[in-house]
Amino acid sequence: MKISYKWLKDLIEITETPEEIGKLLTATGLEVEGIEEIESIKGGLNGVVIGEVLTCEKHPEADRLNITTVDVGIETPLSIVCGAPNVAAGQKVIVATVGAVLHPIGSDQPLVLKRSKIRGAVSEGMICAEDELGIGTSHDGILVLDTDLPNGTSASEYFGTSSDYLIEIGLTPNRADAASHFGVARDLKAVLNRPVNLPNVDNPVFTHKTAESEVWYMGSDQGSPIQIEVRNTEACPRYVGLSISGLTVTESPAWLKQRLQTIGIRSINNIVDVTNYICHELGQPLHAFDTNKILGKKVIVTTVPSDTPFFTLDGIERKISDTDLMICNEGTDGNPEPMCIAGVFGGLTSGVTSETTSIFLESAYFSPIWVRKTAQRFGLKTDSSFRFERGTDPNMPVYALKRAALLIQEVAGGTVSSEITDIYPYPVQDFRVEMKYRNIDRLIGKSLDKAFIKSTLTSLDIAIENETETTFTAIVPPYRVDVQREADVIEEILRIYGFGQVELSEAMSSDFLSDFPLNDPEKLKLRVAELLVANGFNEMINNSLTKPEYQTLNSESLLGNPVKILNYLSEDLSVMRQTLIFSGLEVIAYNSNRRQRDLKLFEFGKTYHDVNEKFVEKERLSIFLTGNFQQESWFEKSRDVVFHDLAALVNQVLTALKIKEIEKQEADNVIFKYGITILANKKPVVSFGLLQNTLTKKLDIKAQIFFADFDWEYLLRQYNSAVEYKEVSKFPEVRRDLSVVVDKKITFEELRQIAYKTERQLLRSVNVFDVYEGANLDGKKSYSISFILQEDQQTLTDKVIDKSMQKLISAYEREFEAVIRK
Repeated sequence: MKISYKWLKDLIEITETPEEIGKLLTATGLEVEGIEEIESIKGGLNGVVIGEVLTCEKHPEADRLNITTVDVGIETPLSIVCGAPNVAAGQKVIVATVGAVLHPIGSDQPLVLKRSKIRGAVSEGMICAEDELGIGTSHDGILVLDTDLPNGTSASEYFGTSSDYLIEIGLTPNRADAASHFGVARDLKAVLNRPVNLPNVDNPVFTHKTAESEVWYMGSDQGSPIQIEVRNTEACPRYVGLSISGLTVTESPAWLKQRLQTIGIRSINNIVDVTNYICHELGQPLHAFDTNKILGKKVIVTTVPSDTPFFTLDGIERKISDTDLMICNEGTDGNPEPMCIAGVFGGLTSGVTSETTSIFLESAYFSPIWVRKTAQRFGLKTDSSFRFERGTDPNMPVYALKRAALLIQEVAGGTVSSEITDIYPYPVQDFRVEMKYRNIDRLIGKSLDKAFIKSTLTSLDIAIENETETTFTAIVPPYRVDVQREADVIEEILRIYGFGQVELSEAMSSDFLSDFPLNDPEKLKLRVAELLVANGFNEMINNSLTKPEYQTLNSESLLGNPVKILNYLSEDLSVMRQTLIFSGLEVIAYNSNRRQRDLKLFEFGKTYHDVNEKFVEKERLSIFLTGNFQQESWFEKSRDVVFHDLAALVNQVLTALKIKEIEKQEADNVIFKYGITILANKKPVVSFGLLQNTLTKKLDIKAQIFFADFDWEYLLRQYNSAVEYKEVSKFPEVRRDLSVVVDKKITFEELRQIAYKTERQLLRSVNVFDVYEGANLDGKKSYSISFILQEDQQTLTDKVIDKSMQKLISAYEREFEAVIRK
């Protein structure tokens, strides 16, 4: 929600700075998210003055340019080259002098005036058009003034520019009462102990009649009274109306446009602007209907049959439901014809236009439930629905109507041509909350003086009745829809007193310290197992006893010596396994011999090692892939498993375990025909690749077996359950590609690591999207590499991007004698 500092000062005396007001509001629960200075004309027109054109002659080198001399109130007139067709001697004009900063309409970049030469002629400023000053859109010619102000007078004085402060409040849904300048002023009244000064609306032009039923006629001096009928008092408990005739719809005065502009509201016309002004001043939405478009001179508040078509102000046809409350006229056939979706959005045909001369002004209290359902169903979030669906003040419609009528008379003329009709058959009652002083002290944690409690509640418009020594009844006005329980009233007292003023007790203690358990290994194991199963894998559970001859096949890669069983039952089960490879291969061989050759298997298991006569037990995770990666179907052919299928799966597991800052190197060639070892914190955490034929042939397996071996024990220790978040950059990323020719032995991983070491600040990712080896690249290969660059604080310029790419090119040429293909 947006609040104008100046507007707020009209309602309550404020001597504090906007920043101080922001702190006070935040302390009371209206969290201020930002404070911004707003200028009626961007830049404030500093360095822009009134000048007088003394001479105007054609530029000798350009037909469309003129050389002028302009008196701007200094000793020597300025020489200015001007291309406007309407410039002439004797004119009073607006001049931007050297050093002035303009913010032209339609340009995102400011214009800084400099002394320059234009076709050989010196120009010491600029004679300005409307759009160049930022005050209008016209660029037909320079702005010619009709003024007696002396030359050199600042343009800001002539235009009456002003500045204000926009206070942005993150309004919580329960604080509907604060959705206006008046609502915010009420909180400041309680905190600062200063009165709120609402404009006086007592005026003899108003006569107020309260209806005794749901149907009422508005008396009119035009002889055509408007009949108001509320057929659904559940959806519309209160409906107030007034007619104004003889007005002129035109542009709003500057003060009104500036007020709305400060809070981000676009000016439409003087009538609509006043209704928007009242909505944001008092929190009471209003709607103005063109009286001549109200068929039958009858306003009916009711529902209409489902699927009734209705064109809203945005020109879109919407189908109305029988649960949507509508403001209707009598229609041509006597059936209600919709003019407005009550509390949500106006209609296309009944609104105020430039031809409107009389209006019917509506001020109502609509049921929050009805408005909320309609707004959600249509997906419409307007200033009006925002307030109605949270709950407006049912006691505000009459005052808001009077305030609006007087403002309309001020800005549009006209006459109040009817009495105020107020249909309010079932008044909304105050909330009555029974209070105990003992509970106030208990919940706040501090005993507060009773006089302070009563004065605070009174300043919040909460009356006190039936007071005793220990209890009282709080009478809460209906606009405080969030204060209906004893705890709610106590919260009101505390937020005005100040949460920070409640001291911590010296005797405060705790019976226990919160438990911060370590990572649960079983839960992590289950998470990874579920990930693998979701990718089509089956889990194996194998015997830890194995054949001693297996260990000799890859003894160079094993830790220590095998752990021998003293009383083994057979030679085939005489040692503890030092790797999960062979138990997994035995499973693959068993399944392959039974025509199950497409296998995806994993195992959580332990390995056992005799290291210098000390037994070491390690937990590992193994993954096996062989056969077809995907089965043949009518829409897709089968294909064999490839290395990158396994690599993608390994990356998924590491991502699930939050392993970062990894390095890669070539895997052990005793185990792998080719493969990769990934290191985290300089320690190997997983090795994966295609198993050597010497290992698979031992079990008579002819198929290619892809295998991954994780150090599960270490991965568990590295896992951190804390959630890390990094703000997404608001600025776009940039991609640049290079084709790099290097020696055939150079891997992409080496190129990737050098890239990150070279450009640490901007480089976000490196990817290879093509590799080429051919006869024309003898002993070489070409990598096509993409680089993603991004800055968190600003948009990258071509200059910065080119500098970064040149650093990368130089690094590749230096480290690998690379040739960059153009």
